[in-house]
Amino acid sequence: MLPLIRSILYCTDLSANSAHAARYAACLARLTMARIHILHVAEKLSSDSMITLQSHLVEADAYVRVMETRLQRSREVLAERIESFVAGLAEDEREVRHQIASVEVCEAFPVEEILQRAERLGVDLIVMGKHQKGLLHTMLGSVSKGVLSQARVPVVVVPLPE
Repeated sequence: MLPLIRSILYCTDLSANSAHAARYAACLARLTMARIHILHVAEKLSSDSMITLQSHLVEADAYVRVMETRLQRSREVLAERIESFVAGLAEDEREVRHQIASVEVCEAFPVEEILQRAERLGVDLIVMGKHQKGLLHTMLGSVSKGVLSQARVPVVVVPLPE
């Protein structure tokens, strides 16, 4: 007998194609009546990148303001995407909105944050998209590989259309 799926962590990069993976998360949630936790992790800069960036900024706290603005914009985009996604569902499928237990945007190292969040929330499944090629392939390819190799729960990696 397969274990019950009561809680799903859906990880999004906020790309235009990320709704494709969201459909899988929503469908699985509807079928299993699971709660959905939505997570977007803005890639944290490495120490070297931080030093380089800070050396080029006039004000010491400019980086903090830039990141706060970036995270706030990501929250707004994610809220818009959720509304648009739900509006695009068939009327009888829109109830999935009530299964969304949390929506989080943070700055961190994606693999670490996804794994920690999955553990902390006690999710039964992680759903995430994977780009096929291009610049994002390097980051998201390494993120999906890292999550797949270290996760303690099943991971569904959905190939995203070009």
